[in-house]
Amino acid sequence: MSQFIFLLTLCGALLLSGCAKHKSYDYTAFRASKPASILVLPAENSTPDINAANSFISGVTKPLAEAGYYVFPVAVVDETFKHNGLTNAHDVRTVSLAKLRDIFNADAVLYIDVSQYGSKYRVVDSMTEVAASAKLVDLRNGSTLWQGTSFASDQNNNSNNSLLGIVVGAVVKHVANNITDESHKIALRAADLLFATNDQGGLLPGPRRHLSGG
Repeated sequence: MSQFIFLLTLCGALLLSGCAKHKSYDYTAFRASKPASILVLPAENSTPDINAANSFISGVTKPLAEAGYYVFPVAVVDETFKHNGLTNAHDVRTVSLAKLRDIFNADAVLYIDVSQYGSKYRVVDSMTEVAASAKLVDLRNGSTLWQGTSFASDQNNNSNNSLLGIVVGAVVKHVANNITDESHKIALRAADLLFATNDQGGLLPGPRRHLSGG
């Protein structure tokens, strides 16, 4: 009986600790700011793949627009920076918030870091992963309005019984992913998930959400 009571107590403690780790996101600054337009900066790329940043950024505009925000065209933003001698994400991040506000007249700026991108070949599987984090900052006062992370992969459970079957399947999958650019597909999925689900909280709807029927 005492062991049963101990187990119940332990389960209760685990449940409480689990709840403590998943506090609701504090949107106080976000609601006070009420951003309507978002400037998406070129993403920082900490992966070996040179295509990672551009691939991920290409999937960001759509979910933001569908959420109800005006998003400055990524290509136009990129050309603007290049015209001013800023050719990479690191240099762009040295531009002050006041200067970004002066050039684009946006309400907020989105900083993105891509930390994983591409296919990994392992002994018994081949997996394509994309991971990124983002921070939305108010260009008018510098306050952080929202932060989020996302992760997407094509991992599946192998149903082959033999080790040879598993290895062959992994090789075939790895080759197919490279041919079909599976990483880009996963990047688009991760970009979508960034604003919908993450460890802290999703992005709140913007003022144009009702215009898109959302």
